[in-house]
Amino acid sequence: MEEVGPCPGGGSVESGDDPPTLVFRTEPPFFDPADDAGMSRAPATVAIVGGGPAGLMAAEVLAGAGVAVQLFDAMPSVGRKFLLAGKGGLNLTHAEAFDVFLSRYGARRAQLAPMLQDLGPPQLRAWAQALGVETFVGSSGRVFPTDMKAAPLLRAWLHRLRAAGVQFHMRHRWTGWDAGGALRFDTPQGARTAQAHAVVLALGGASWARLGSDGAWVPLLAQRGIALAPLRPANCGFDVRGGWSAHFASRFAGQPFKSVAIHVAPAQGEAFSRKGEFVATATGVEGSLIYAASALLRDEIARHGSARFTLDLLPDRTPERVLAEVAHPRGSRSLSSHLKSRLGLDGIKMALLHELCGKEVLADAARLAAAIKSLPITLAAARPIDEAISSAGGVPFEALDEGLMLRQLPGVFCAGEMLDWEAPTGGYLLTGCLASGRRAAEGVLRWRDEAGQDRRIGKPV
Repeated sequence: MEEVGPCPGGGSVESGDDPPTLVFRTEPPFFDPADDAGMSRAPATVAIVGGGPAGLMAAEVLAGAGVAVQLFDAMPSVGRKFLLAGKGGLNLTHAEAFDVFLSRYGARRAQLAPMLQDLGPPQLRAWAQALGVETFVGSSGRVFPTDMKAAPLLRAWLHRLRAAGVQFHMRHRWTGWDAGGALRFDTPQGARTAQAHAVVLALGGASWARLGSDGAWVPLLAQRGIALAPLRPANCGFDVRGGWSAHFASRFAGQPFKSVAIHVAPAQGEAFSRKGEFVATATGVEGSLIYAASALLRDEIARHGSARFTLDLLPDRTPERVLAEVAHPRGSRSLSSHLKSRLGLDGIKMALLHELCGKEVLADAARLAAAIKSLPITLAAARPIDEAISSAGGVPFEALDEGLMLRQLPGVFCAGEMLDWEAPTGGYLLTGCLASGRRAAEGVLRWRDEAGQDRRIGKPV
């Protein structure tokens, strides 16, 4: 392989059959000398691409270890999805027993366990406290800041990062690598390139594209030979098969089903049962209880074209009690009045029975009681990924070493939602993102310490 000349910033590139790679140097100028004077001489070791929770946590760990960090994000400011997610109250993590907490990560619990042991719920609460943000455990076990707000925590965090020397570069959209192995960015001032000893990619998944998570990194990694799992909606809503009637959709879209339970029995995998609440939409269902089962429902639709869950409208009442109340003589009262007085069923719950049960079911006490306790709802499709709370798929753990470095691109680390894992809402997503950002940063430090002068970013060992 022939060396063809110096690379901007003090590295070198090589020509041949392999992709050009950046030679590891001790202190190269970070930016291309053609860039503006304010950025042309900034020496840095690590570039972090993505300013969400994972990228910010990676920046904190690296800066705390004395590493000069440059953080790039395509948006005008960092943490935009973090702020929006915390608009109704920032659910930082969850206080349940650790083995239960870990189970929420499903098929990827084994890969995430070491990260969550290092940065799990107790450590996150201590971390927030060190930023001046006290937390409390709600009745559901969810952990929130005492003021419920995301903005004060983010402001304190950014202040600490800037004090540690982290430099932020907004409106820098990553577009891959150039022929010399430099990072490429599109900016309002035109195209820019940047060199780095190591790179942490924390680019999010493909939900909420308007906040920066648009999945545009997928083809960039695929071009470098990284086999990726397709991005899919997670914590998402679903369309019911055939849609709601115009009457039901117009009157009840946006209204919640409270104090209910759902049961999912997929053809493959473990069954799911849980109490909670969810919301009717114009086309189907969404909300926390649906999100908790969304992976099962989504995968069932992918395999069989539809998925079904059964809805218990009165989970605190036994089937025998419900049957007795339904069968109680109602005299001249309407069915709706009867069920409201005997069982407290009204509003959207009563409307759903009318929506899904034929007249013959409503007229038969035994069949109606069975429907109240186990009403089948068939789903036809998940809502589009951009509407989802989060996404599944992305960089598989099999493509990464234990420090979250890409095996095919040494010196390139991945963290956050772009990794192939998923978890329900309830603090699990944010905890997983933060823990993976820390693990990637620790991987960078270990790789740096082992590298010496001969490691090359992006070149297989």
